[in-house]
Amino acid sequence: MSFMENIQQLLQISAKLYQHLAVFPEGEQRDAYIEKTNNLLDERGIIIGKMQYDGFQVDMRQKSHAMLVELDKGIRERLNSTLKVIKNDLKDLQYSKKNEQQYMNPYANVQVMDGRYYDKKK
Repeated sequence: MSFMENIQQLLQISAKLYQHLAVFPEGEQRDAYIEKTNNLLDERGIIIGKMQYDGFQVDMRQKSHAMLVELDKGIRERLNSTLKVIKNDLKDLQYSKKNEQQYMNPYANVQVMDGRYYDKKK
């Protein structure tokens, strides 16, 4: 493939990925969303790898190169926001698990002296 074909493919996949990352779904659709995101990132990574292997250099004077840079910036921002949402959900899940355990066994963290008396005086 030539540089131009690779650039066009990269632009198409980057645009698809950017569009895909626009909205983060709720509930059961998340697994499919994450899988599609990973597939698009893999495709994009393969093309970028080919271009780097061929010695591709970004030239901001060319419109397609500037578009690639802008798309990449937008993709990174949207991926970061998606990552934050996932991290918050994981944190909430851990918190709810902890609360559930405390509800099921409220005395698990209580230290009982079993009726023994310790005199702190020497």
